[in-house]
Amino acid sequence: MQYHQREDNVMTIILSAVYTTGWVGIGFSRNGMMLGSSAMVGWFNRKGHARIKQYYLQGAHASQVIPDKGELPLNGIPPVVSLHGAMIYLAFQAKFEHRLGRQPILLAFGTRYPTGFHHLTKHDDKTAVWFDFSQASVLNIDTSQRKNHGILGLMAWGLILPAGAIVPRYLKHKDPLWYYLHAVIQFLGFILGLASVLLGIQLYQGMNADIPAHRGIGIFVLVLSILQVMAFFLRPNKDSKYRRYWNWYHLWFGRMALFFGSLNIVLGIQYAGAGDDWKIGYGFLLAITLLVVIILETFSCMRRRRDKSNLPSNFQMNTI
Repeated sequence: MQYHQREDNVMTIILSAVYTTGWVGIGFSRNGMMLGSSAMVGWFNRKGHARIKQYYLQGAHASQVIPDKGELPLNGIPPVVSLHGAMIYLAFQAKFEHRLGRQPILLAFGTRYPTGFHHLTKHDDKTAVWFDFSQASVLNIDTSQRKNHGILGLMAWGLILPAGAIVPRYLKHKDPLWYYLHAVIQFLGFILGLASVLLGIQLYQGMNADIPAHRGIGIFVLVLSILQVMAFFLRPNKDSKYRRYWNWYHLWFGRMALFFGSLNIVLGIQYAGAGDDWKIGYGFLLAITLLVVIILETFSCMRRRRDKSNLPSNFQMNTI
């Protein structure tokens, strides 16, 4: 990438890449993520005609990448795309409100031509970097950290903690096995959830991301999780008059944590512009969890009916 930034904040950018077929694009992001970004994309169609357009990246699906839309303040000079040997060159000019400094830049390419009314095909590869236009330096955005943050959250709030919540409802007749299983599984889920939140905070600070809802819910869920851990140490005896209130506190705080944890997974997938594999993976976990609950609830109802039928029938003794 080559650029020149004038005193009046007009910037000329030239992006070059090895090219065979398909398209090449450069995007300007607020937080290093695809969602809500604007991009300039260039290509040569099958007839060899040059095309370059601005796109608004509303979402991860092809239908949400909208041509001739975007927030890049292009000036009156038309953008240009050209071929020179094996290289493609995209050149455009924009007038920004202020001089650009450290800016998240998205780079992507696809080997298939845009379809229909200039709708982009899915990219074959992409990356995101922090580019400092004041010093011409590049800092990679660690996509592996974002992936690890998502995996930890998905494992904690999508699998382990829901499994731990299922144990006391359907294994209460296996005392004290259910208690130890519940405690161990929930503590493991808490550790993974804590790691996910800490990694998320690190990412938030490093990327200067503007996603307050996802961040706020994550911290709220962490607080609920800490309260649940405290409940383990504050658990009164069964005969205590406070046991009923403790049960309410433990039950409803746990349900709230699971609900908001699941909600935050959905928000995280949406904000990150994750692909269909993440959505399918989480949908699969939800489906498996619901299926297990339905099966266990069915067996539980059958067991209660069987136990009720095995009770001795009441009878009345005649007095003499």
